[in-house]
Amino acid sequence: MLNKLRNFSKSKLAGVLIAIIIVPFVFWGMGSVFSGGNTNNIAKINNENISTKDFINYINSSGIDSQYIKDNINNNAIEEILSKIVSKKLLDMEINDLNISISDRGLAKKIKSTEVFLDESKKFSRIKYEKFLLENNITAPGFEIKLKDEELKKKLFNYVGGGIKPPIFLANKIYLNENKNIDLEYFDLNYAYNNDVSSFEIKDFIKNNENELKEDFIDFTYVKITPNNLIGIDEFNNEFFNKIDEIDNDILNATNINDIKRKNNLKLVFVNNYKIDENSDDTLKEIYSKRNGDKLQLIDKNDYFLLFEVTKVNKILPNKDDLEFINKVKDNIIQKRRFNLTKNIFEKIQDKKFNDSDFIKIAKNIENIKSKNIKSVNENDLFDSESLKLIYSLPKDSFVLVTDDKKNIHIAKIINISFKQLDKNSNEVGLYQFQSLGNIKSNIFSTYDLSLNKKYKVKLFDNTLERIKNNFK
Repeated sequence: MLNKLRNFSKSKLAGVLIAIIIVPFVFWGMGSVFSGGNTNNIAKINNENISTKDFINYINSSGIDSQYIKDNINNNAIEEILSKIVSKKLLDMEINDLNISISDRGLAKKIKSTEVFLDESKKFSRIKYEKFLLENNITAPGFEIKLKDEELKKKLFNYVGGGIKPPIFLANKIYLNENKNIDLEYFDLNYAYNNDVSSFEIKDFIKNNENELKEDFIDFTYVKITPNNLIGIDEFNNEFFNKIDEIDNDILNATNINDIKRKNNLKLVFVNNYKIDENSDDTLKEIYSKRNGDKLQLIDKNDYFLLFEVTKVNKILPNKDDLEFINKVKDNIIQKRRFNLTKNIFEKIQDKKFNDSDFIKIAKNIENIKSKNIKSVNENDLFDSESLKLIYSLPKDSFVLVTDDKKNIHIAKIINISFKQLDKNSNEVGLYQFQSLGNIKSNIFSTYDLSLNKKYKVKLFDNTLERIKNNFK
């Protein structure tokens, strides 16, 4: 089966589907092992060396952008990559020691049962598999090696964490946390924002933010090319498209628009200091939207071809008396106020300096403060899911900033928290046992990672590490 599947070639986006098919495994705790010194190798695990060549090969095979490494060289980018290499090697060694394996037949069965490779009748489609490989720039052997590697890792982790049945009290603990009965007082911060802006504030804001408020005004030339104005008839024929090809070639050869005009007897329209507005027609809007692209462009618009050249982009401060511009400035001022107020409230809450008097003062009117009872972390009829998680992580009398589904910001206070026990006969028991099993396995894997570091004697070499860093700088 596998030999037959290997008759395929190369592609572009393997990562997308591989991420769906293959379960990624990430190890923890590698930060403590960076020590030592050797000029030839970057790491050593037992008696096996990891060379600088291995390091570079890993970067190339993983598709890691060298520019990303350069930009994050001082944010432990090199260390993170090395940590992944070492983690992979540790897992490979452990898999080998435990004699964990997968046969060619088992691997073929995995590929043949992968949903994205099945046709409408749920049977393996060789065509779909080939198409996947070709479209995603990966060879069949390369894909099989990657898949086999990840299947072996899954077997290892199933071996380590298998056979565990969490006790009911752990399931109950998760249930209690997610199903607390929480009483809140809250109000929309929109009540606290001041939306009145004086003329003095407007003038002051313009003065202090002149460069940021400048807008693009462009000079350009354009013409709509049709069969009529290019070849003198109304039909789209070979002669017309041959002429269009010539114009396209002239653009590639950096011919300016005036030479194209003279060559083809076209009439150009000149526009100076143009800025898009609600009254602009679609043609001018499109030219304006492409002002930062190539100066000279030819665009197929189905009914005609649009030829244009942007000759200049002028950064100009709009008329200070223009109502649209004034409203834009007002919006900027209001948004800045809102940001600063929200930031100050957040920092005060973080520093535990926010109190009941602050809560009432910001609300401005006691009638603006509303009450709500929440019975579950999944009860998202008002606040979004991330806000609910935050609320459920806090104790009684806590203040917190939360958002609703429309991204309006609210400030809330937790007034009271009460609990209810998980019914042992409930259908929910299995769900919460499954969640607690995930937590147990996470702790086991974390401990297991540390044990592997000790078992296989990981050592990394600082001198080589620094040399690699310098090569990327």
